[in-house]
Amino acid sequence: MAETEGGPADAVSTPAYSSPAKSLGDPGITPLSPSHIAKDSDTNDAVEQSFLVVVAIDFGTTSSGYAYSFTKEPECIRVMRRWEGGDPGISNQKTPTSILLTPERKFHSFGYAARDFYHDLDPNESKHWLYFEKFKMKLHTTGNLTMETDLTAANGKKVKALEIFAYALQFFKEQALKELSDQAGSEFENSEVRWVITVPAIWKQPAKQFMRQAAYKAGMATPENPEQLIIALEPEAASIYCRKLRLHQMIDLSSKAPVNGYNGSDTVGAGFTQAKEHIRRNRQSRTFLVENVIGEIWSELEEGDRYIVVDSGGGTVDLTVHQIRLPEGHLKELYKATGGPYGSVGVDYEFEKLLCKIFGEDFIEQFKIKRPAAWVDLMIAFESRKRAAAPDRTNPLNITLPFSFIDYYKKFRGHSVEHALRKSNVDFVKWSSQGMLRMSPDAMNALFKPTIDQIIQHLSDLFEKPEVTNVKFLFLVGGFAEAPLLQQAVQNAFGSKCRIIIPQDVGLTILKGAVLFGLDPAVIKVRRSPLTYGVGVLNRFVEGKHPPEKLLVKDGTRWCTDVFDKFISADQSVALGETVSRSYTPAKPSQLVIVINIYSSEEDNVSFITEPRVKKCGTLRLDLTGTDTLVPTRREIKTLMQFGDTEIKAMAIDVATSKSVKAGIDFLNY
Repeated sequence: MAETEGGPADAVSTPAYSSPAKSLGDPGITPLSPSHIAKDSDTNDAVEQSFLVVVAIDFGTTSSGYAYSFTKEPECIRVMRRWEGGDPGISNQKTPTSILLTPERKFHSFGYAARDFYHDLDPNESKHWLYFEKFKMKLHTTGNLTMETDLTAANGKKVKALEIFAYALQFFKEQALKELSDQAGSEFENSEVRWVITVPAIWKQPAKQFMRQAAYKAGMATPENPEQLIIALEPEAASIYCRKLRLHQMIDLSSKAPVNGYNGSDTVGAGFTQAKEHIRRNRQSRTFLVENVIGEIWSELEEGDRYIVVDSGGGTVDLTVHQIRLPEGHLKELYKATGGPYGSVGVDYEFEKLLCKIFGEDFIEQFKIKRPAAWVDLMIAFESRKRAAAPDRTNPLNITLPFSFIDYYKKFRGHSVEHALRKSNVDFVKWSSQGMLRMSPDAMNALFKPTIDQIIQHLSDLFEKPEVTNVKFLFLVGGFAEAPLLQQAVQNAFGSKCRIIIPQDVGLTILKGAVLFGLDPAVIKVRRSPLTYGVGVLNRFVEGKHPPEKLLVKDGTRWCTDVFDKFISADQSVALGETVSRSYTPAKPSQLVIVINIYSSEEDNVSFITEPRVKKCGTLRLDLTGTDTLVPTRREIKTLMQFGDTEIKAMAIDVATSKSVKAGIDFLNY
């Protein structure tokens, strides 16, 4: 019988045999030996590239930035130069994650420049330009993310997400290289830079891979040289930075004991104001010295101590639980990253719902499409007031309504904005004669409540987990951690369980930690696998144990098809660089093309690759044609999977001939 080259099944099955099994493209390999785990963490560490500088990009939902450090002076982290533009009352170490494309869909500008240019366009012209903001959340919310996924611009037009992300990363690449070249006094080459891009830990694997693809498209690294780019997890980066904190670099919410009958919450704001003053004075210098010691707070931690990092950003909140391993102070992840879309954008969404309640959803939808630049303006005005919200605030917050809002509303409804406010029964929002919405502090706090409640609820659930007992510290980081309302809620809920610490430059924590991670990626030694991984195999059919519909008869042998042979389970601990290996043999000795399909699932107990929620995420294809005929009758095919990094690698080796193939796990193209 001639072998045909083609799909995985062709290598084994021929339709001549009747078989009740409807195989999923059955892989035609069967386990050879009892499986064993090889822990050779030294493999492929030999080729360590040397880079002159590490540049980390914190690509946030609402704002983004980069920081860098030369490998020769790792304790010196520099945050990017000041950006043009900027809003009153908001510190500009980062720039808004906004991007503008011309009507011809070419990159125009990023950040404040994009926003201001878009804003200044004539309304008739602006509807042809493509403006995107807060688009990072799309990667988290899209269930079946692919290279083809679209993003929608403010004017309703669609563009491929991969292009937008690549444009944004390319912008940062060029800015950083330009700044490095200016500093070095000569042209800085991309090959001299190790790039680090941060992503939320709760992102699913496809989103992490998507970021890497976008970076390749932006020219930061290539599939042939993937080590040049590290995808770092945001809370891990924060955790690494928090280890270095000195006492003057943080605010310990729990140390504010009641003084003269005042309770702690009154001083949260005050402590923060002092800290901000301190940062403002230091802002002139963009260089942060990270002392090569472990910070004071860290010296209080002993072997085995646990702490939680709560990374609350614009789009998501990410929670990770780490344990300290002495003497080097390496980190071990104790519980897989959890969290959800409870970022500060949730507060904007509540504000939008409030506007819909007052002015009508039909009007708000129309206004966003017809006057997109004015809508962006209104949200900027809201953003700066949102930052003024505090638990003890008594005076109202004024939000300026753009003139075109007032004007368009009158055209749309035939009566004034003022009339709408009187008519709506939203009593805590008033109209002021200066053309502003006047919100009572309670009204503002109410906008924060749903998002903060979800964060607290999620943390409470986490504290219930057995792995999360005896937590010593809770580090509150990320841009949303600057919100006094969130600080107070976390302190009230968990202050009795552990000490709550906020780094001073809380919005830059991740950025600096990501630089440290790029300088020493091995600092995190043990991670939890987010998924169960395995390969599809044939097992000898056992009556009574295997379901009859899985029976496949080949050359007189009875096989059970579609078996999921597990390499590692979801939430299992994996050491950095740990390799799991299994040996297989072709079900049919004459087989010349071996196809091994790799599958993943969020479930722990998986028996068959046909179960719901099992996804194919990789293929290893070993072509054995032309190899010597003197191979043993039971040919051994060794399959290895290497875990523990933020990405996973797989490899198959024909032991007799040492022929091998490699594959990265691919979640976007299957």
